[in-house]
Amino acid sequence: MSAYSNPFSNSTSPDFGSPALSSKARITAIGSYVPDKRLTNFDLEKLVETSDEWIVRRTGMRERRIAEPDQFTSDLCLRAVQHLQQAYDKEIEDVDFILVCTTTPDYPFPSVASQLQAKLSIRFAGALDVNATCAGFVYGLHLANSLISSGLHKKILVVAGETLSKVTDYSDRNTCVLFGDGAGAVLVERDEQNPSFLHSFMSSNGNGGIHLYRSGLSNQMGDVELLGKGNIYQNGRELYKWVVSQLPQGMHQLVAASNFSLLDVDWFVPHSANLRMIESICEKSGFPLERTLHSLEYFGNTSCATIPLALDMALLNEQIKQNDTAILYGFGGGLVQAASLVRLSLDKRQA
Repeated sequence: MSAYSNPFSNSTSPDFGSPALSSKARITAIGSYVPDKRLTNFDLEKLVETSDEWIVRRTGMRERRIAEPDQFTSDLCLRAVQHLQQAYDKEIEDVDFILVCTTTPDYPFPSVASQLQAKLSIRFAGALDVNATCAGFVYGLHLANSLISSGLHKKILVVAGETLSKVTDYSDRNTCVLFGDGAGAVLVERDEQNPSFLHSFMSSNGNGGIHLYRSGLSNQMGDVELLGKGNIYQNGRELYKWVVSQLPQGMHQLVAASNFSLLDVDWFVPHSANLRMIESICEKSGFPLERTLHSLEYFGNTSCATIPLALDMALLNEQIKQNDTAILYGFGGGLVQAASLVRLSLDKRQA
């Protein structure tokens, strides 16, 4: 058996440590953007052997948004930041670091973060892309909190954007029904009195990388030849087993390390991979499905952008109230997982 074949080998519980009481960073604003073009389940019926009923029953998805041929991740990220600026009347000229979370950059290099810096005319800012697949947004928040709380930075843009339609095989019915394009952005600022970040953790199990990947310079992982020819390959069965075995346990350990319980948490915002997967996580963890937010029904799986898209929708719909607590939990290719318990006290929305 290949060393890369079992996502559960060497799988141990992460060290959750002590609560992050020293956080000095707050999420102050959020924005989002999805392309105009819709790809419905009925459209997919014309491409592959599938049906609206089958897709909804298996995934909970009805539509996904698709970028235009000349529209790329940096374009979506720019629109998300502009929406943030408009919605919260925020100045960003003094942003001193830009983190862009993505697995679908416009180019291998320069980074999307560097392009975004240029598009926004921010003169003095570090720029870095973060590739933690579908956990990227939570990783980005963790890094922003760390950089600000350490005193190295004061104001950071964390942007998550994907154009997965450009790396999806639309003849493969197992994957083409899942993925869409979109972006979300948050502003994280120094605030010693009312920090957002209560506790977080992340872990990786590289033995499971063979179950979700996109081939690149190498066409092998270990001794296994990769499939997909540059498009997304996913072993849904193995990923489902890994997620539903890991996340319920992770949720309980995260809140326990924060001196909370799940009863104290207002919202659960997992990566929107599949509604049936989310239902299973809620059932196994005991967290109410009605207090779980997702963005998959009309946007599909947008990888690292699913969590900020779900948050922005809930804030716009006034589901989330000031000072509500939420578990943000990303998971995906790597195999990686990252969770953060946050208190949501954003600035007042202007529009």
